[in-house]
Amino acid sequence: MSLLRERTDGIEVLRLDRPDKRNALDTATIRALVDALTSFREDGEVRVVVLSTTSTAGLCAGADIGEQLDAAGGVARMEAFAELYEAVELVPVPTIAVCVGSCVGAGAEIAAGCDLRVAGDNLKLVWAGARLGVPVGPARLTQLVGLSRAKELVYTGRPIGGEEAVALGLATRVVPADEAEAAALELARALCAQSAPGLRALKTMFRDLEGTTARIAHENELLVDFQRHGAGLPQG
Repeated sequence: MSLLRERTDGIEVLRLDRPDKRNALDTATIRALVDALTSFREDGEVRVVVLSTTSTAGLCAGADIGEQLDAAGGVARMEAFAELYEAVELVPVPTIAVCVGSCVGAGAEIAAGCDLRVAGDNLKLVWAGARLGVPVGPARLTQLVGLSRAKELVYTGRPIGGEEAVALGLATRVVPADEAEAAALELARALCAQSAPGLRALKTMFRDLEGTTARIAHENELLVDFQRHGAGLPQG
């Protein structure tokens, strides 16, 4: 299993479990994440979702470019990434990302797609798409840090540490990496003390008022086209 699930008192924790790959995502793991995230749309018992990892070396190091795929498989994997980004967006309850170690490429996108983020002191948060020409980043990051700073981070692909993530408003706090999940769970319990219907309504309001669903759909369309007709991600 590359994805572990645990629920306690309405808090669902999804832990990526590919430590030898720093949780780089192959097609099977992407599908497992999509299945888990979409299941919450019909789940009235879930209150908060925490995306975490079994290894503090990284939440997610991006796509597993070592995965052996033919051209059709490469397109199918990118379509799965598009489904994943949409699924993160459409979770009906607050989501919290445990941002430790490598949060690169797809890992950065997952983190940015969550409502809240807790940073570990070993964080390396990188929007790496520009190096390969991948059309990704603007849909989420711009609304989090502003247009000028988003351009700088996406164009350069420079790493962001935990302290800078807090300063930019990307993370609520920075803690030692091995305490990051506990800090995220503490935050999740605080959210569970609020009105459950109220938080769901607020989540929908944020989505609608900011137009994030349409922004992500547009970026997803460009991503799939990049894989189908452009250079695309490496395929092993």
